[in-house]
Amino acid sequence: MSSVGIICEYNPFHNGHLYHLNKIKELYKDDTIILVLSGNYTERGDFSIIDKWKKTEIAKLAGIDLIVELPFPFATSSADYFSYGAISILENLKVEKLVFGSEENNIDDLIEIAKCQIDNEDFDKLVKIYSKFGYNYPTALSNAVKDLTGKIVNAPNDLLGVSYIKTILENNYKIKPICIKRTNDYHDKEIKEISSATAIREALKEKRNIKEAVPEFVNKYLTDLHFKEDYFKFLKYKIITEKDLSIYQDVTEGIDLKLKKVINDSYSYEELIEKLKSKRYTYNKLSRMLLHILVGFTKEMAKNMKNLEYIRILGFNDKGRKYLNSIKKDVEIPIISKFIRDYDMLKLELDTTIIYNLINNDKKLIEEEYKNHLRSENYDKD
Repeated sequence: MSSVGIICEYNPFHNGHLYHLNKIKELYKDDTIILVLSGNYTERGDFSIIDKWKKTEIAKLAGIDLIVELPFPFATSSADYFSYGAISILENLKVEKLVFGSEENNIDDLIEIAKCQIDNEDFDKLVKIYSKFGYNYPTALSNAVKDLTGKIVNAPNDLLGVSYIKTILENNYKIKPICIKRTNDYHDKEIKEISSATAIREALKEKRNIKEAVPEFVNKYLTDLHFKEDYFKFLKYKIITEKDLSIYQDVTEGIDLKLKKVINDSYSYEELIEKLKSKRYTYNKLSRMLLHILVGFTKEMAKNMKNLEYIRILGFNDKGRKYLNSIKKDVEIPIISKFIRDYDMLKLELDTTIIYNLINNDKKLIEEEYKNHLRSENYDKD
């Protein structure tokens, strides 16, 4: 069976995502569509406004055949490690094509840029030079690429696309990368038919109408939302009471001391990040760091969770079930559809879900985490 993979956070699912899916269905109408989905947290260190199970239901309604979870250590890491986790899942599931959104929409340029970062020995030297001059890593990387190739890559989807391609090339994966033109501006905050997820989240926070920007079937899921600011009191408590913040993932080079210094006079996530921001520490890097402190994700845990322990199925339709049955004998790591305490990475998912649930106190959300066996959707059926 032919297959095509996508990697998304669906925070939330909007008309741009639907456009992306419809283009895939148009190009590869007989393929099984496999989604690697970030769970309750995102690559930028944010909280998904709706939980992973709601997102799974939405994905199935949108026509995705198989949904698998991107584990927390990958889902909340910088682009390269995020990409490694997601692409490795697709490779293990024997997916043939990866289709992602791109601002530039030139796959040859993105491949050239990825190869430059891997093969050109001057690349790392240039990045270090730019870093010494006070540029943060994404800017240093972009400048080095421009110096070596004459090409500019600084839009979020293109940067992530380059990371996907690097993972494929560095690991000799068989997946073919394919890009589709992104249909909206990430920085545009206006709500219209095609709006960014960022704009939609901001509008929801301000209780503005977003119905124009999302498919009708999504609206009923946009209740009991989770916003990062709602968790600040828990983060503040953790920072004040924790003796050694340096043990947590992404806490580096004295930033723990600065955190202790500014936390008492900070009254929101945004205010705290603004007090910590510098040329070296970007908003996203700080946001990921604060999330890892909040949920207790340490450097030691990250060190022990560098590789996939399993592939966790969140949901599928009949086509997805048939695909799983066609490839499962050739998959070298366990495919699971229920909670198994043997896996440290899976126990971390439960712990982070409990923290995610501190706001809405939804008993069902915790039960779904360890009781959800995909019910009657057992993929072992003939």
